Amino acid sequence: MVSEATTLAPVPETATLVDSYTEMSEILMPNHTNNLGRALGGSVLHWMDICGAIASRRFARRQVVTASMDHVDFLAPITLGDVVTVEGYVFETGRASMDVRVTVRAERPAADERRDTATSFFTFVALDDEETPTPVPTLDCPDERQRALRDRALEQRSRRRRDLAEG
Repeated sequence: MVSEATTLAPVPETATLVDSYTEMSEILMPNHTNNLGRALGGSVLHWMDICGAIASRRFARRQVVTASMDHVDFLAPITLGDVVTVEGYVFETGRASMDVRVTVRAERPAADERRDTATSFFTFVALDDEETPTPVPTLDCPDERQRALRDRALEQRSRRRRDLAEG
């Protein structure tokens, strides 16, 4: 077992959406591309999972494991040399679980172009020292910006689930 620390800090009763906010950037290099010079889906999924895990760990202040990932919408290709930004934040919590919205954008700085390329919703579970599920803080969205991000994620996830059920 890999331990983060020998003594864990107490888990706060609440944490904010901003506490979890995570943004990672990469440059799409050849080892993450297919024969067309575009991002491998598996590489994008890997980055999304890492970003979601970091957001969840920041929120829960505990180790986490991926419990589920909704289907992924690949919206546009990411081309060799693009700057890839992966963004994630906790938008809903259960007793030991956290739902995280993860989005991916590609950018070509020289052309001043940005585009959304992928999105999904992940669920992570917080673990205690014995690697069993442990309670997480309640989500607090103390300002309008955080409430808007939470509400947008809840609406998008709800719409996706409805579309899949009807699909």
